[in-house]
Amino acid sequence: MTLLDTARTVRENAYAPYSNFKVGAALKAASGKVYAGCNVENVAYPEGTCAEAGAIAAMVAGGDTEIAELFVIADSPKPVSPCGGCRQKIAEFAKGDVIVTLATTDGTTLQTTVAALLPGSFDADYMSKV
Repeated sequence: MTLLDTARTVRENAYAPYSNFKVGAALKAASGKVYAGCNVENVAYPEGTCAEAGAIAAMVAGGDTEIAELFVIADSPKPVSPCGGCRQKIAEFAKGDVIVTLATTDGTTLQTTVAALLPGSFDADYMSKV
């Protein structure tokens, strides 16, 4: 199963009763394992979980900590980009040159990189003591 197939399938499991905006994400870890996540809304909107964050959590729970590729799909007029918080989460586990494919359910895709999604990302180098 491809990352597209995995993301498309998990998207159907999204819990989005408030926005009806279902998102699926699938990532391949450096180990080659594939992990998936879907958005999970909550009536208290800020308490929801994005699909990308769910896939990253599944990856970490599975014992992996490096993203090798990421695919995100939603039923939208153009490929949907991860929110700012998810961009930071992705950058925590992926090198800047990692390919991120954004897609619509009708087949439109856009490929980008982690660095293009979050230029100037806040990383562990800022936490080093001088």
